[in-house]
Amino acid sequence: MLYLIFSIIAVALVFDFFNGFHDAANSIATVVSTRVLTPMQAVVWAAAFNFIAAFAFGTPVAKTISSGIIAAHDLTNTVILAGLIGAIAWNILTWLMALPTSSSHALLSGLAGAAVAHYGFSGTLIASGWIKILAFLVLSPIIGFILGAFNMIVVSWIFRYSTPYRVDKLFRHLQLVSAGIYSLGHGTNDAQKTMGVIVALLALSHPQWAFRASGAAGHHPIAVWIILSCHAAIALGTVFGGWRIVKTMGTGITRLQPVGGFCAETAGAATIIGTAIMGIPISTTHAITGAILGVGTTKGVRAVRWIWGERIVLAWILTLPCSAVMAAAAFMIIESVRHLLGH
Repeated sequence: MLYLIFSIIAVALVFDFFNGFHDAANSIATVVSTRVLTPMQAVVWAAAFNFIAAFAFGTPVAKTISSGIIAAHDLTNTVILAGLIGAIAWNILTWLMALPTSSSHALLSGLAGAAVAHYGFSGTLIASGWIKILAFLVLSPIIGFILGAFNMIVVSWIFRYSTPYRVDKLFRHLQLVSAGIYSLGHGTNDAQKTMGVIVALLALSHPQWAFRASGAAGHHPIAVWIILSCHAAIALGTVFGGWRIVKTMGTGITRLQPVGGFCAETAGAATIIGTAIMGIPISTTHAITGAILGVGTTKGVRAVRWIWGERIVLAWILTLPCSAVMAAAAFMIIESVRHLLGH
Protein backbone atom coordinates (compact mmCIF):
# COMPACT_ATOMS: atom_id res chain seq x y z
CA MET A 1 0.00 0.00 0.00
CA LEU A 2 2.89 2.33 0.71
CA TYR A 3 4.05 2.14 -2.90
CA LEU A 4 0.67 3.51 -3.99
CA ILE A 5 0.88 6.41 -1.55
CA PHE A 6 4.40 7.29 -2.65
CA SER A 7 3.34 7.01 -6.30
CA ILE A 8 0.44 9.43 -5.75
CA ILE A 9 2.73 11.87 -3.92
CA ALA A 10 5.07 11.70 -6.94
CA VAL A 11 2.14 12.45 -9.28
CA ALA A 12 1.12 15.38 -7.01
CA LEU A 13 4.64 16.82 -7.30
CA VAL A 14 4.50 16.31 -11.08
CA PHE A 15 1.29 18.36 -11.08
CA ASP A 16 3.09 20.99 -8.98
CA PHE A 17 5.91 21.02 -11.53
CA PHE A 18 3.42 21.51 -14.37
CA ASN A 19 1.70 24.19 -12.31
CA GLY A 20 4.98 26.11 -12.17
CA PHE A 21 5.68 25.30 -15.82
CA HIS A 22 2.20 26.30 -16.97
CA ASP A 23 1.88 29.34 -14.71
CA ALA A 24 5.47 30.57 -15.14
CA ALA A 25 3.97 33.00 -17.63
CA ASN A 26 2.08 34.66 -14.80
CA SER A 27 5.32 35.35 -12.95
CA ILE A 28 7.57 36.39 -15.80
CA ALA A 29 5.51 37.45 -18.84
CA THR A 30 5.40 41.14 -17.94
CA VAL A 31 9.05 41.42 -16.89
CA VAL A 32 10.15 39.60 -20.08
CA SER A 33 7.86 41.51 -22.44
CA THR A 34 9.16 44.84 -21.09
CA ARG A 35 12.73 43.52 -21.57
CA VAL A 36 13.71 44.27 -18.01
CA LEU A 37 15.08 40.71 -17.74
CA THR A 38 15.97 38.06 -20.28
CA PRO A 39 13.75 34.96 -20.21
CA MET A 40 16.34 32.90 -18.34
CA GLN A 41 17.04 35.65 -15.80
CA ALA A 42 13.29 36.05 -15.28
CA VAL A 43 12.57 32.37 -14.61
CA VAL A 44 15.44 32.10 -12.13
CA TRP A 45 14.23 35.26 -10.38
CA ALA A 46 10.66 33.95 -10.23
CA ALA A 47 11.71 30.47 -9.12
CA ALA A 48 13.76 31.87 -6.26
CA PHE A 49 10.77 33.81 -4.90
CA ASN A 50 8.45 30.84 -5.45
CA PHE A 51 10.71 28.86 -3.12
CA ILE A 52 11.12 31.69 -0.58
CA ALA A 53 7.31 31.73 -0.31
CA ALA A 54 7.56 28.50 1.71
CA PHE A 55 8.68 30.62 4.67
CA ALA A 56 6.62 33.78 4.09
CA PHE A 57 3.02 33.09 5.10
CA GLY A 58 1.19 30.28 6.88
CA THR A 59 -0.60 27.46 5.08
CA PRO A 60 -4.30 28.47 5.19
CA VAL A 61 -4.89 27.61 1.52
CA ALA A 62 -3.56 24.09 2.08
CA LYS A 63 -6.00 23.66 4.95
CA THR A 64 -8.90 24.69 2.69
CA ILE A 65 -7.84 22.21 -0.02
CA SER A 66 -7.30 19.29 2.38
CA SER A 67 -10.55 19.61 4.30
CA GLY A 68 -12.69 22.49 3.01
CA ILE A 69 -13.97 21.53 -0.45
CA ILE A 70 -14.53 17.75 -0.47
CA ALA A 71 -15.55 15.58 2.49
CA ALA A 72 -12.31 14.15 3.93
CA HIS A 73 -13.57 10.54 3.90
CA ASP A 74 -14.29 10.88 0.15
CA LEU A 75 -10.69 11.81 -0.71
CA THR A 76 -9.50 8.25 -1.25
CA ASN A 77 -6.25 7.30 -2.93
CA THR A 78 -7.88 6.62 -6.30
CA VAL A 79 -9.96 9.82 -6.16
CA ILE A 80 -6.84 11.92 -5.51
CA LEU A 81 -4.84 10.13 -8.21
CA ALA A 82 -7.61 10.54 -10.79
CA GLY A 83 -8.08 14.21 -9.85
CA LEU A 84 -4.38 14.89 -10.36
CA ILE A 85 -4.34 13.07 -13.71
CA GLY A 86 -7.33 15.10 -14.92
CA ALA A 87 -5.69 18.37 -13.88
CA ILE A 88 -2.35 17.49 -15.49
CA ALA A 89 -4.08 16.47 -18.74
CA TRP A 90 -5.99 19.78 -18.90
CA ASN A 91 -2.81 21.78 -18.15
CA ILE A 92 -0.92 20.07 -20.97
CA LEU A 93 -3.80 20.56 -23.42
CA THR A 94 -4.16 24.28 -22.67
CA TRP A 95 -0.37 24.76 -22.76
CA LEU A 96 -0.36 23.32 -26.29
CA MET A 97 -3.03 25.89 -27.21
CA ALA A 98 -1.01 28.69 -25.50
CA LEU A 99 -3.97 29.52 -23.24
CA PRO A 100 -3.22 30.84 -19.71
CA THR A 101 -5.85 28.83 -17.83
CA SER A 102 -6.03 28.16 -14.11
CA SER A 103 -4.03 25.19 -12.79
CA SER A 104 -5.76 25.78 -9.46
CA HIS A 105 -9.26 25.36 -10.81
CA ALA A 106 -8.12 22.39 -12.89
CA LEU A 107 -6.95 20.68 -9.70
CA LEU A 108 -10.04 21.55 -7.65
CA SER A 109 -12.50 20.51 -10.35
CA GLY A 110 -10.43 17.39 -11.09
CA LEU A 111 -10.70 16.26 -7.47
CA ALA A 112 -14.41 17.09 -7.45
CA GLY A 113 -15.04 15.21 -10.71
CA ALA A 114 -13.27 12.09 -9.46
CA ALA A 115 -15.05 12.22 -6.09
CA VAL A 116 -18.47 12.64 -7.70
CA ALA A 117 -17.72 9.78 -10.13
CA HIS A 118 -17.10 7.58 -7.10
CA TYR A 119 -19.70 8.71 -4.57
CA GLY A 120 -22.19 10.86 -6.45
CA PHE A 121 -23.10 14.44 -5.52
CA SER A 122 -24.83 13.77 -2.21
CA GLY A 123 -22.63 14.87 0.69
CA THR A 124 -19.42 14.79 -1.36
CA LEU A 125 -18.83 18.49 -2.07
CA ILE A 126 -18.68 21.00 0.80
CA ALA A 127 -20.92 23.89 -0.26
CA SER A 128 -19.27 26.62 1.83
CA GLY A 129 -15.84 25.94 0.31
CA TRP A 130 -17.15 25.87 -3.25
CA ILE A 131 -19.14 29.08 -2.80
CA LYS A 132 -15.90 30.93 -1.98
CA ILE A 133 -14.05 29.34 -4.89
CA LEU A 134 -16.80 30.08 -7.43
CA ALA A 135 -17.25 33.62 -6.09
CA PHE A 136 -13.56 34.40 -6.51
CA LEU A 137 -13.56 32.76 -9.94
CA VAL A 138 -15.42 35.94 -10.90
CA LEU A 139 -14.05 38.36 -8.29
CA SER A 140 -10.30 37.75 -8.64
CA PRO A 141 -9.97 39.01 -12.25
CA ILE A 142 -12.28 41.93 -11.43
CA ILE A 143 -10.20 42.87 -8.38
CA GLY A 144 -7.02 42.51 -10.45
CA PHE A 145 -8.54 44.67 -13.21
CA ILE A 146 -9.59 47.43 -10.80
CA LEU A 147 -6.26 47.45 -8.95
CA GLY A 148 -4.26 47.38 -12.20
CA ALA A 149 -6.19 50.33 -13.64
CA PHE A 150 -6.00 52.19 -10.30
CA ASN A 151 -2.24 51.67 -10.03
CA MET A 152 -1.68 52.87 -13.59
CA ILE A 153 -3.80 55.99 -13.10
CA VAL A 154 -2.11 56.89 -9.79
CA VAL A 155 1.40 56.30 -11.14
CA SER A 156 0.64 58.31 -14.31
CA TRP A 157 -0.58 61.22 -12.19
CA ILE A 158 2.42 61.11 -9.82
CA PHE A 159 4.92 61.08 -12.69
CA ARG A 160 2.99 63.36 -15.05
CA TYR A 161 5.85 65.90 -15.17
CA SER A 162 8.64 63.34 -15.58
CA THR A 163 10.21 62.53 -18.92
CA PRO A 164 9.46 59.13 -20.50
CA TYR A 165 13.15 58.23 -20.22
CA ARG A 166 13.26 58.85 -16.45
CA VAL A 167 10.01 56.95 -15.87
CA ASP A 168 11.21 54.01 -17.95
CA LYS A 169 14.56 53.88 -16.14
CA LEU A 170 12.95 54.03 -12.69
CA PHE A 171 10.35 51.35 -13.36
CA ARG A 172 12.88 49.01 -14.91
CA HIS A 173 14.35 48.78 -11.43
CA LEU A 174 11.00 48.75 -9.63
CA GLN A 175 9.69 45.98 -11.86
CA LEU A 176 12.30 43.65 -10.41
CA VAL A 177 10.68 44.23 -7.02
CA SER A 178 7.10 43.82 -8.30
CA ALA A 179 8.01 40.64 -10.22
CA GLY A 180 9.59 39.20 -7.06
CA ILE A 181 6.55 40.06 -4.93
CA TYR A 182 4.21 38.57 -7.52
CA SER A 183 6.25 35.34 -7.63
CA LEU A 184 6.14 35.27 -3.84
CA GLY A 185 2.34 35.39 -3.99
CA HIS A 186 2.26 32.78 -6.76
CA GLY A 187 4.31 30.36 -4.68
CA THR A 188 2.27 31.09 -1.56
CA ASN A 189 -1.07 30.37 -3.22
CA ASP A 190 -0.34 27.68 -5.81
CA ALA A 191 2.18 25.47 -3.97
CA GLN A 192 -0.21 25.25 -1.02
CA LYS A 193 -2.82 23.56 -3.19
CA THR A 194 -0.53 20.60 -3.79
CA MET A 195 0.36 20.60 -0.08
CA GLY A 196 -3.34 20.27 0.70
CA VAL A 197 -3.66 17.28 -1.65
CA ILE A 198 -0.70 15.48 -0.06
CA VAL A 199 -2.01 16.22 3.45
CA ALA A 200 -5.46 14.86 2.51
CA LEU A 201 -3.78 11.74 1.10
CA LEU A 202 -1.75 11.08 4.25
CA ALA A 203 -4.17 12.30 6.92
CA LEU A 204 -6.36 9.18 6.89
CA SER A 205 -3.63 6.53 6.94
CA HIS A 206 -0.33 8.15 8.00
CA PRO A 207 -1.09 11.44 9.79
CA GLN A 208 2.30 11.31 11.50
CA TRP A 209 3.87 11.97 8.10
CA ALA A 210 1.51 14.82 7.24
CA PHE A 211 1.76 17.01 10.32
CA ARG A 212 4.41 18.34 12.64
CA ALA A 213 4.47 16.99 16.17
CA SER A 214 3.40 20.42 17.41
CA GLY A 215 2.51 23.71 15.83
CA ALA A 216 1.68 27.24 16.81
CA ALA A 217 -1.93 27.83 17.76
CA GLY A 218 -4.06 28.89 14.82
CA HIS A 219 -1.65 27.49 12.22
CA HIS A 220 -2.02 24.43 10.03
CA PRO A 221 1.07 22.47 11.14
CA ILE A 222 1.99 20.76 7.88
CA ALA A 223 5.19 18.71 7.92
CA VAL A 224 8.23 20.64 6.71
CA TRP A 225 9.12 18.03 4.07
CA ILE A 226 5.75 18.57 2.37
CA ILE A 227 6.14 22.35 2.37
CA LEU A 228 9.68 22.25 0.99
CA SER A 229 9.03 19.57 -1.65
CA CYS A 230 5.95 21.38 -3.02
CA HIS A 231 7.74 24.72 -3.25
CA ALA A 232 10.79 23.05 -4.82
CA ALA A 233 8.59 21.37 -7.46
CA ILE A 234 6.77 24.57 -8.41
CA ALA A 235 10.07 26.49 -8.49
CA LEU A 236 11.62 23.84 -10.75
CA GLY A 237 8.62 24.02 -13.08
CA THR A 238 8.99 27.80 -13.23
CA VAL A 239 12.65 27.40 -14.23
CA PHE A 240 11.62 25.37 -17.28
CA GLY A 241 8.88 27.89 -18.07
CA GLY A 242 5.94 27.80 -20.47
CA TRP A 243 7.13 30.04 -23.29
CA ARG A 244 3.98 29.65 -25.40
CA ILE A 245 1.90 31.24 -22.64
CA VAL A 246 4.54 33.89 -21.91
CA LYS A 247 3.98 35.25 -25.42
CA THR A 248 0.21 35.37 -24.92
CA MET A 249 0.40 37.05 -21.52
CA GLY A 250 3.28 39.41 -22.30
CA THR A 251 2.32 40.72 -25.74
CA GLY A 252 -0.91 39.05 -26.86
CA ILE A 253 -3.25 40.99 -24.56
CA THR A 254 -1.67 44.46 -24.65
CA ARG A 255 1.76 45.99 -25.17
CA LEU A 256 3.39 46.74 -21.83
CA GLN A 257 6.10 49.20 -20.81
CA PRO A 258 8.01 48.76 -17.52
CA VAL A 259 5.60 51.11 -15.72
CA GLY A 260 2.63 49.03 -16.92
CA GLY A 261 4.37 45.80 -15.97
CA PHE A 262 4.99 47.16 -12.48
CA CYS A 263 1.36 48.23 -12.05
CA ALA A 264 0.02 44.88 -13.29
CA GLU A 265 2.36 42.81 -11.12
CA THR A 266 1.65 44.76 -7.94
CA ALA A 267 -2.10 44.53 -8.58
CA GLY A 268 -1.88 40.79 -9.18
CA ALA A 269 0.35 40.28 -6.13
CA ALA A 270 -2.01 42.23 -3.85
CA THR A 271 -4.97 40.12 -5.00
CA ILE A 272 -3.16 36.80 -4.63
CA ILE A 273 -1.46 37.44 -1.28
CA GLY A 274 -4.61 38.97 0.23
CA THR A 275 -6.76 35.96 -0.66
CA ALA A 276 -4.01 33.50 0.38
CA ILE A 277 -3.92 35.01 3.87
CA MET A 278 -7.70 34.48 4.06
CA GLY A 279 -7.28 30.85 2.96
CA ILE A 280 -9.14 31.34 -0.34
CA PRO A 281 -7.60 29.31 -3.21
CA ILE A 282 -7.87 31.63 -6.23
CA SER A 283 -6.38 31.44 -9.69
CA THR A 284 -3.16 33.42 -10.01
CA THR A 285 -3.76 33.36 -13.77
CA HIS A 286 -7.11 35.11 -13.38
CA ALA A 287 -5.65 37.76 -11.06
CA ILE A 288 -2.72 38.76 -13.30
CA THR A 289 -4.76 38.58 -16.53
CA GLY A 290 -7.34 40.93 -15.03
CA ALA A 291 -4.54 43.25 -13.89
CA ILE A 292 -2.96 43.33 -17.38
CA LEU A 293 -6.35 44.10 -18.92
CA GLY A 294 -6.87 46.89 -16.37
CA VAL A 295 -3.49 48.46 -17.17
CA GLY A 296 -4.09 48.20 -20.91
CA THR A 297 -7.55 49.75 -20.70
CA THR A 298 -6.18 52.96 -19.16
CA LYS A 299 -4.46 53.60 -22.50
CA GLY A 300 -7.76 53.24 -24.33
CA VAL A 301 -10.11 50.40 -25.19
CA ARG A 302 -8.30 49.80 -28.48
CA ALA A 303 -5.01 49.26 -26.67
CA VAL A 304 -6.28 45.84 -25.58
CA ARG A 305 -6.55 42.90 -27.97
CA TRP A 306 -9.96 41.79 -26.73
CA ILE A 307 -9.97 38.68 -28.92
CA TRP A 308 -7.36 37.20 -26.55
CA GLY A 309 -9.51 38.22 -23.60
CA GLU A 310 -12.44 36.34 -25.14
CA ARG A 311 -10.35 33.21 -25.73
CA ILE A 312 -8.96 33.31 -22.19
CA VAL A 313 -12.41 33.74 -20.62
CA LEU A 314 -13.74 30.84 -22.70
CA ALA A 315 -10.85 28.68 -21.50
CA TRP A 316 -11.59 29.72 -17.90
CA ILE A 317 -15.22 28.66 -18.29
CA LEU A 318 -14.24 25.31 -19.82
CA THR A 319 -11.62 24.52 -17.15
CA LEU A 320 -14.08 23.41 -14.45
CA PRO A 321 -16.21 20.97 -16.49
CA CYS A 322 -13.37 19.69 -18.71
CA SER A 323 -11.00 18.94 -15.83
CA ALA A 324 -13.83 17.29 -13.91
CA VAL A 325 -14.79 15.08 -16.87
CA MET A 326 -11.14 14.13 -17.53
CA ALA A 327 -10.68 13.22 -13.87
CA ALA A 328 -13.92 11.24 -13.79
CA ALA A 329 -12.78 9.31 -16.88
CA ALA A 330 -9.38 8.71 -15.26
CA PHE A 331 -11.12 7.43 -12.11
CA MET A 332 -13.22 4.94 -14.08
CA ILE A 333 -10.14 3.71 -15.96
CA ILE A 334 -8.18 3.28 -12.70
CA GLU A 335 -11.08 1.40 -11.11
CA SER A 336 -11.43 -0.86 -14.16
CA VAL A 337 -7.71 -1.67 -14.05
CA ARG A 338 -7.94 -2.40 -10.31
CA HIS A 339 -10.82 -4.84 -10.86
CA LEU A 340 -8.97 -6.55 -13.70
CA LEU A 341 -5.94 -6.99 -11.47
CA GLY A 342 -8.11 -8.20 -8.61
CA HIS A 343 -7.29 -5.35 -6.17
